[in-house]
Amino acid sequence: MTNHVSLEKKELNKVFWRSYQALGCYSYDKQQGIPYLRAMVPVLEKLYPERDQFLKALKRHNTMFNTTCAFVPFCLGISCAMEEEYANDESGQFDPESIGAVKIALMGPLAGIGDSFFWGTFRLIACGVGAPLAAEGNPLGVILYLLLNLVPSTLTRWYGFQLGYKGGRQFLARIQADGTLAKLTESAKVLAMVVIGGMVPQIVKFPVAFTLELGGGTFVLSEVLDGIMPNLLPLLLSLFVYRLIMKGTKVNAIIFGLLGLGILLTVLGIM
Repeated sequence: MTNHVSLEKKELNKVFWRSYQALGCYSYDKQQGIPYLRAMVPVLEKLYPERDQFLKALKRHNTMFNTTCAFVPFCLGISCAMEEEYANDESGQFDPESIGAVKIALMGPLAGIGDSFFWGTFRLIACGVGAPLAAEGNPLGVILYLLLNLVPSTLTRWYGFQLGYKGGRQFLARIQADGTLAKLTESAKVLAMVVIGGMVPQIVKFPVAFTLELGGGTFVLSEVLDGIMPNLLPLLLSLFVYRLIMKGTKVNAIIFGLLGLGILLTVLGIM
């Protein structure tokens, strides 16, 4: 990493257009992670011509990611800026783990904002304006619906990518000069773990239906477990699955194993 490498418009445009495929290879374990990785490939190929560094960069982005599609280019722009900064870092102070940490820390807040605007506001307005016209057979209804949906998201994508890349470069240069980068890196890691931890009770469900009649009373297992710690079983299940993944267990095997376990526990009356 001694020769300075600068990203050009050609590589950045490829990243931007690939961002439209954010749902092209959606999976249960990485969600938008694989399309995000694919979008970054043109930049990573330019920054890391050596095979070992290129493979490390691919592995760095081969992680779970998920946010509102309109904000994916913004995150990609920041990732491009951080990868460029890391590729040209000669001091050795830039921690590459911060690249993934910042990406994960951003996805939750951006998804909350994006879903509210693009799914809960613009889409409803577009339906309210376009549906009555379309019901009357007026093609203007479809046109207005598409425009009210596409124009805000397209502008957000384009200017978000520019803001993420250009703003990210300026911001990184400033905080690296005054020594704030190390603190930001650690904070981003902590925030990323908080975001992932907060997703556990929202996504992982382990409903317990087991009850037992004892001495005229009813023993409800779910109430006992919630009394120990709310969402204890989803947490334990998430930690168990994480351990299996770290040991190299195939994701498909885990999915089908959990499916079979859920069926068995339901038949036994536990779930």
